[in-house]
Amino acid sequence: MNFWGPAMFFAVLAMIFTGYPVAFALGGTALIFALIGSAAGVFDIPLLFALPERTFGTMSNFTLLAVPFFIFMGTVLEKSKLAEQLLETIGVLFGRFRGGLAIGVIFVGALLAAATGVVGASVTAMGLISLPVMLRNGYKPEISLGVISASGTLGQIIPPSIVLIVLGDQMGVSVGDLFRAALLPGLVLTGAYAVYVGGLSFVNKEVCPALPVEMRVTGFELLKRVVLSLLPPLTLIVVVLGSIFAGVATPTEAGALGSVGAMVLAAMNRSLGYTALRDAMEETSRLTIMVIFLLIGSTAFALVFRGFDGDLWIEGMLTGIPGGAFGFLLVVNLVVFLLGFFIDFFEIAFIIVPLIVPAAQILGVDLTWLGIVLAVNLQTSFLTPPFGFSLFYLRGVTPDRIPTTSIYRGVIPFIVIQLVVLGSLIWIAVPR
Repeated sequence: MNFWGPAMFFAVLAMIFTGYPVAFALGGTALIFALIGSAAGVFDIPLLFALPERTFGTMSNFTLLAVPFFIFMGTVLEKSKLAEQLLETIGVLFGRFRGGLAIGVIFVGALLAAATGVVGASVTAMGLISLPVMLRNGYKPEISLGVISASGTLGQIIPPSIVLIVLGDQMGVSVGDLFRAALLPGLVLTGAYAVYVGGLSFVNKEVCPALPVEMRVTGFELLKRVVLSLLPPLTLIVVVLGSIFAGVATPTEAGALGSVGAMVLAAMNRSLGYTALRDAMEETSRLTIMVIFLLIGSTAFALVFRGFDGDLWIEGMLTGIPGGAFGFLLVVNLVVFLLGFFIDFFEIAFIIVPLIVPAAQILGVDLTWLGIVLAVNLQTSFLTPPFGFSLFYLRGVTPDRIPTTSIYRGVIPFIVIQLVVLGSLIWIAVPR
């Protein structure tokens, strides 16, 4: 085996860890190694002639069109204050019980995950909206921060997750199948978070107190809030996911429906102003452009990497791991978990995932379940100190008087829950 493939792989990782933009690190490394390899007589430059065709194929990818649709749907709900009203209503609904406000935040996190699919948006929105309310009502900072961080990362796994859409495209599996398979683990995680908070509140009355009587809403006023703030976004989410699960619409078509539905709800709520719509469009454009440039860079990288037989090097290493499929899953999850500390999900999906899929197919690992395992793995790494992305998002909206160590202590119980679920999924993914 020649050294060009390994050299190219480690060169691009080194460039990424220096902080250079990942899309340009991928494309730049590919072009540099193509030129050097051509001069050394080990790379065939005409292979690069396929790059324009593959780039146009990426731009016309119908599956990836779902990404901007779901991002736009979530940002409209956020910018138009519908997400804020939803959080306030569920807080009032559950707040009369000890731990009820935290459980409400968990359920809102699940709903926002189903609406946005973007972890940063969910964690930031809930940190800004719910953290002051929880602290003001006597909640301990650790449990408040832990609940917000954990529930915000549910956007990694609960459909229609952007993570699952990209994984489906990169792994060559149906996005609808990934959505169906991810629904149960997402609900299990949500339920486990709620059970933990409920048990903690039962054992220690001071950690998660109930809302004071003067803040509670009952009767017709509560019913009005539920009808106006809770039912519309919940109905939208059910219609969007239901159309996918029933086979009536593809994820892309459902995303378009969700985008229109979010604008209709915002207009009915009289909050679809010019500023909200402009901000939602700008956020959608920024994230979509980032994804497209990453795809183009990763396409160039993959083309040159395969020209050096780097894919055979990766495949040989992964299929030769002791323990067969189980050893493969353990090593891949460890690598993805560590990379999740330093680089974003999109970079991992476009660099690592295409390299491990051939080995997974040789070992008989079901690609749908492998996608679910990777999504939950990344969700766990996003929560794990000291480099978890969710912790950075939350630190940005947390008052300065609360130390970062409080965030770290708060997420530890939720990391344990994540690891238990992740271990169960790895066991399910091992072929029998």
